[in-house]
Amino acid sequence: MNLKELAEKLGLSPTTVSRALNGYPEVNEATRERVAAAARRHNYRPNARAIRLATGRALAVGHVIPLNTRTEIMNPIFSDFIAGAGEIYSRSGYDMILSIVPDEAEEATYRDLMSRGTVDGVIVHGPKTNDPRIKVLKDLGLPFVVHGRATGSELDYNWVDVNNRRAFQRATEFLLHLGHRRIALVNGLEHMDFAIRRRAGFTEALASQSLNPDPGLMSSDEMTEISGYRAGLRALDHPQPATAFLAASMLQGMGLRRAIEGRGLHMGRDVSVIIFDDDLSYLRNGEDVPIFTATRSSVRDAGRLSAEMLLGVITQPGTPPQHRLLEAELILGQSTGPVAIGPAPAP
Repeated sequence: MNLKELAEKLGLSPTTVSRALNGYPEVNEATRERVAAAARRHNYRPNARAIRLATGRALAVGHVIPLNTRTEIMNPIFSDFIAGAGEIYSRSGYDMILSIVPDEAEEATYRDLMSRGTVDGVIVHGPKTNDPRIKVLKDLGLPFVVHGRATGSELDYNWVDVNNRRAFQRATEFLLHLGHRRIALVNGLEHMDFAIRRRAGFTEALASQSLNPDPGLMSSDEMTEISGYRAGLRALDHPQPATAFLAASMLQGMGLRRAIEGRGLHMGRDVSVIIFDDDLSYLRNGEDVPIFTATRSSVRDAGRLSAEMLLGVITQPGTPPQHRLLEAELILGQSTGPVAIGPAPAP
């Protein structure tokens, strides 16, 4: 089916159908949805080259990934986010351009993508405190959405984030309710915004019970299995060892489990563990019964929402900045239980 035939079926002019499919703002939302539904029903796909010529758009979205410094995004969480975003790009006729660059070349890469018209917009990953990328992209006028938020930024911008502070506050409150007072925080790198917010939720929950966090039970590192293992050993070997752990990722939780069992203890009975982000496609948290108690938020859904938001910004320039804050769900698993009285390693 061609454009003219689709227009005849809808009783609209070919120009209106073309503008609806290409996201022109003067087409009302009801017409746009009606045209899009008909296009899907009749398996109509507009000619990408014609759209690029008519609109001046690249029909591509950029993801710039710095590699010189190890980052929190180079893990299963990133692949799930990309999978979710990719679903939306594919459905909307957009390509994804992934640029792997040294850290110091990230700003220059954004400028190059903009000057060459390679992409219509970008998604920013791993925001940091006062993240300079936000001002750079604002000055360039390149549409963007941040996956996360940048504490301290004075500029308003589009973002999709999970309520990290509330998630860790709620998880800590749950451990406190179970009687735990020696709770270790195994956090991500704390120049990253999400880790700052998670620490804040943790300390706020402790403060509500007039407890102060013990620096000897708090760590900040890459979210890997080995970092979780090392943090677990340090907290278990502390003169007043941890009875519970709050970890920033499932990979860290796996390392904690190895450390706990290595000390002859049983996770869930002697020592409790709560993790974040257990809803991952290729790293499942058990089968019918979750292994870990977890604060669950779908990264794939965050990818979908970020992509939808960005495409909306691209097709309707001038829209005020949008914000989407997602709440994490506390999922009970086998890794938590009431505080044990005087746990001791097996002989």
